[in-house]
Amino acid sequence: MSSTESPDTATTALPVPPAGPGRPGAAEAVRTVNLPGLTLTVRAPEGRPEGRVDGTAGAPRDREPALYVHGLGGSSRNWSELMPLLADRLDGEALDLPGFGHSPPPGDGNYSVSAQARAVIRHLDAAGRGPVHLIGNSMGGTTATRVAAARPDLVRTLTLISPALPELRPQRTAVPTALLAVPGVATLFARLTQDWTAERRTREVLSLCYGDPARVTPEGFDTAAAEYARRLELPYFWEVMERSARALVNAYTLGGQHNLWRQAERVLAPTLLVYGGRDRLVSLRMARRAAAAFRGSRLLTLPEAGHVAMMEYPEAVARAVRELLDSEMTEVTADPGRS
Repeated sequence: MSSTESPDTATTALPVPPAGPGRPGAAEAVRTVNLPGLTLTVRAPEGRPEGRVDGTAGAPRDREPALYVHGLGGSSRNWSELMPLLADRLDGEALDLPGFGHSPPPGDGNYSVSAQARAVIRHLDAAGRGPVHLIGNSMGGTTATRVAAARPDLVRTLTLISPALPELRPQRTAVPTALLAVPGVATLFARLTQDWTAERRTREVLSLCYGDPARVTPEGFDTAAAEYARRLELPYFWEVMERSARALVNAYTLGGQHNLWRQAERVLAPTLLVYGGRDRLVSLRMARRAAAAFRGSRLLTLPEAGHVAMMEYPEAVARAVRELLDSEMTEVTADPGRS
């Protein structure tokens, strides 16, 4: 199986708006990967850095491959703030899961967590980039957990930012996500909000996902609103959201080998867990259970962060990832058999 670039999609550099005050955006290269029954859009920082992104002296080390996986309703753009901060250490790329971003729906119409995990695995197998440092947010964290449990040979380290793992008492703000999984609700919501502008929809999403929406720059807001408007024009937008939300809820109720917490306990890769104190979708109280489930894991809590810490506090997340990489490198050096 091999990955090929779509003949009608050239690799292009796209401008990324500033992620925070005083930090310039970085150009990104976007390509299309075609696999049987599956087409994925992949985004990566353009060009190889000449020095450390954080401004310190020294030549860049040999970079190791990394893959970033977004959450429900997100896209590869969710990683445009974090990827450049780690580009001197990681040869990273972020993908649009099937049906999200610029990736079309999968040929089989399957949006289950297992199907999303298979898409990630197929991409990694085709590209031959594994083992990778796998980084996921929300639903992408759930997907990454399943990949790490099923294919430990493909995952060197695992970083999960507000992973959407099951909790017995979900937060009240998570109810809209559960309702979205009910057949027909997404279509009804689309009709009830048909007069909403893309700007209003964007503000609603940001208020739900950010601990402090004021941290979003005007350029970032305009880019997000334009992307929202583009997606609303896609004929499959609401269907993908409904079926993906339903698949996530279904994953919470499955037992046996598919139980997500049991899969977390099977993960062998060194793991970093990141939780936000102001997350309205994944409760901070889940951090302790996750830390116990993922053996030997590291835990970073950011009191002011919401559901997308890698977008709100990318520097803090990047520092924690670097510490994980340094620790993993030390362990490999001490035990050459692990490399």
